[in-house]
Amino acid sequence: MNNKFNKKSNGKRYSDKGSDGRNRDYRRSKTYNDGNGYEEGLENGSVPGRNAVRELLKSGRTVEKIYVQSGEREGSITVLAAEAIARGIPLIEVEKAKLDKLCGYEQHQGIVAIASEKEYVEIEDVLKIAEERGEKPLIVIADNVSDPHNLGAIIRCAEGAGAHGIVIPKRRSACITPAVAKASAGATEHMACVKCVNVTETIKKLKDYGLWVFGAEADGEDYTRVDYTLPCAIVVGSEENGISALVKKNCDYIVSLPMRGKVNSLNVSTASAVLLYEAIRQRGLK
Repeated sequence: MNNKFNKKSNGKRYSDKGSDGRNRDYRRSKTYNDGNGYEEGLENGSVPGRNAVRELLKSGRTVEKIYVQSGEREGSITVLAAEAIARGIPLIEVEKAKLDKLCGYEQHQGIVAIASEKEYVEIEDVLKIAEERGEKPLIVIADNVSDPHNLGAIIRCAEGAGAHGIVIPKRRSACITPAVAKASAGATEHMACVKCVNVTETIKKLKDYGLWVFGAEADGEDYTRVDYTLPCAIVVGSEENGISALVKKNCDYIVSLPMRGKVNSLNVSTASAVLLYEAIRQRGLK
């Protein structure tokens, strides 16, 4: 099936040609170092934290078991435990040390779920989501965002803004770990995630599908003066280095947020939120 949005040469118009997963088993992966200082470690399918577990239960993804801290049956944990029992999900009481180990010592608020495989999808699947909603694609590309808390916050912003998917590179980037799930407040359960080998090639593929690509970097055009009502992808980069030079070269536009204080940049998740909500503001006007 084909799903293409064709660009017009003036950059202002487009036309629809109609619309038209890989599963990743994240039981365990060995730690590696890619030579650039970034290490990826355990991906054990654990989902820590009350909000994240609540969203997991809503998502329909298979939950193998839920661990709760001994003596923690109070407040929202009581509700989550009751739902687990009603759905026949094994509920296991353990000591805090066990929960700490399960989620890599992330804050778990006394509860950790062990879920089935997290499904990574293809770009075409994300475009199909947009088509099914009757919307122009809005995609986030996180270029080398290695901090899991930042990635989780970006996913939370993207899901809240109604973006159709997020693209993360396979190397030199955080992936969907317990820390990311926790930082996203469960948004990872509702966001289509693409894991790509090469961000530049993915951008070229998106352009072939008619999307416009906006890179967030310093010394670009004012972010409010570009047209996000087009089918588009927004690229954000690491706080240390921003988006890579080759990725920047392949963007259609570079956009910047004005900085009127003494610091020279915003946190990447904050910048993502500003750009995404400008996009949905513009789309709401049309």
